[in-house]
This record gives sequence, structure tokens and C-alpha cells, in this order.
Amino acid sequence: MLLGNNLVHKTHYDILGIREDANYDEIRISYRSSILDSHPDKLQKAPEADFPNQELENRFLAVQRAWEILSDSNSRAAYDSELRALRQEFVAADDIGLEDLMVQSTGDVLELFYQCRCGDYYTIDSSELEEMGYQLQRDGSKISLVASDALHSSVLLSCGSCSLRVRLLMNAESKIQT
Repeated sequence: MLLGNNLVHKTHYDILGIREDANYDEIRISYRSSILDSHPDKLQKAPEADFPNQELENRFLAVQRAWEILSDSNSRAAYDSELRALRQEFVAADDIGLEDLMVQSTGDVLELFYQCRCGDYYTIDSSELEEMGYQLQRDGSKISLVASDALHSSVLLSCGSCSLRVRLLMNAESKIQT
């Protein structure tokens, strides 16, 4: 999944909410729980306003696809190999935290940015963070990160001008002083 200039890759492990070293039984248990939580027949009883159909269908299909890949040892090994290659392809110049970012308020959206060596900026805004399951909360002059349904512990941010990237580490204990 690509959000603006920022790379966010939701793995099959993230979708099932398991560690990458999970054994078959852990994968099966998580799959059964996840598939029941997102099954269309079960969710038809829920009010339409609370559950957008397309989002539910996508979640259900993602859980099913994750199970198909991770439940078979050969396809899991191939997937793990592709995942390792993908991670090596996207090497970050630096790891940064929320406290390293500067904040600019543009109405309802907060834009977070960090200066690159080239002089341009790495940016991410509060709406992109919300898509990943994180919300920014203001408390006076402090902004903190709240994780609701967050699946990512980090996100790669691309510079607006050059090819460098930084890894923003998502730590709910971090705060930004405005």
C-alpha cells in the first residue's frame, strides 16, 4: 500500500495480527478469529453505517489471502523470501521518532515533517496516520500518538526531492512539543 510518498506495506502477518515466527497452530487460531470477525454473513446483521461494505469485503479477502499463503509451508517460505527482499530494497537513511518531527497545523489536518540532508522534507500528515490506525491527540501544547487499530510499528517516509528515506518509529509514548 502506498500513501502519498510514504511506503506502508501491510504484511500477511500484520493482517492476521501474528509474529513472523508464529507456528502453524498460532496462524490457524488467528485466521479463524480474524475470518469470523470479518465474515460477510456475520456482519450483515450489523448496521450499514458502522461497517462500509467495500472495506469489510477487502478485510475479509485480505484475511483469506493471508491464510492461503501462510498456511502452506512452501508458499510461506516463498512469501518470507519476497518480504526479506522487499525490506532490503527499502533501506532507511535514519530512524526517527515522533519527537523528532516538526508540526504545522493546516486546519483539521496536522502535517508532520522532518528536514532531509538535501534541504527538502520528509512529510506525513494526520490523515495518513489515521489510515494506518494512529490518531494524534492534542493536550495543550503537546501532541501524542494514540494507536487504535494500528498494524505498523514503523513507516518509511520518502524525501520530497531526493531518493533518501527515513523510518518513522511509531511509539505511543512519544510526544511532540508545539
